[in-house]
Amino acid sequence: MSNGSVGLIADVGGTNARFALCSTAGEFISPVTLLCREYDSLESAVRAYLKRIDYRGTPIKTAAFAVACPVLQDFVSMTNNDWSFSIRGLQKALGLNSLTVVNDFVAQALAVPLLTQAQKIKIGTGEPTEGFPIAVVGPGTGLGVSVLVPQNDGTWKALASEGGHATMPAPFPEEERVISFLRQEYGHVSAERVVSGMGLTNLYRTLLKLRGDESIVLPPEEISKRALAGDSLCREAVQMMFGLLGTLAGNLALTVGALGGVYIAGGIIPRDGLLEMFKESSFRIRFEAKGRFTSYLSRIPTYVMALDYPAFLGLSGIIQKNSDN
Repeated sequence: MSNGSVGLIADVGGTNARFALCSTAGEFISPVTLLCREYDSLESAVRAYLKRIDYRGTPIKTAAFAVACPVLQDFVSMTNNDWSFSIRGLQKALGLNSLTVVNDFVAQALAVPLLTQAQKIKIGTGEPTEGFPIAVVGPGTGLGVSVLVPQNDGTWKALASEGGHATMPAPFPEEERVISFLRQEYGHVSAERVVSGMGLTNLYRTLLKLRGDESIVLPPEEISKRALAGDSLCREAVQMMFGLLGTLAGNLALTVGALGGVYIAGGIIPRDGLLEMFKESSFRIRFEAKGRFTSYLSRIPTYVMALDYPAFLGLSGIIQKNSDN
């Protein structure tokens, strides 16, 4: 890959900022993950990344960043970390001719049509119906949602969404007890409060409290680790999150008519070693459990996106498009 063909891509979440260089052919190299809390701004993290890989090529002029927050105007304020920035200001500071900033799940969604069979793991039954929307939902630090809408020219348009902040329904009494408890603390209990990394922490500490034990705040990675080691309460928290995700995914599929399929992204299921537990969970049963529309949902396939940097695929397409202009 020649130095002149390099662009910069970044997937910036609440915990991690993932960077890579990207060619105009869509290949990405030198991926590095930095902890957001170790840097005071996105600009400083970008500069740290380029220093980390000892980049000495032609000055980078094109970049595409995915951020875990709404992108509504020039000023962007991250939802689950302290960073905020002006897109135009960051572009100027980094000496870029082009900087595209999109919601992180827009980038995740744009990756779906580019996935190989090996990069998606099917959960349950159903087959995609051509010409219909595809939904993407995923728990990471927060909860992301996007929808892919097919266009007449054969391409896809990814819709930005803040569906992770919609109100969380509780179809079963044990879940209602947990959500009622959290409602006393938060007022509004969004889906993200219980289906995400922070959500897993919330579920675990609430389950502890409801059984009369002292509430302990554990990071989601520790809860996942203990669940895999056989800790019964950690397993209960993980399984409850998977069931709630199934309910959410089914609601999303009905809302947007996602007969093209529903894809599960985010960092928890594929990357925290929970995939086998997820396969055996109530997710798919809950996904289909919509009364008269169970047969409708049984037609819709659900997949886990199983690759390290799914957002990079979507961002690479933006780099290619901008380089052609």
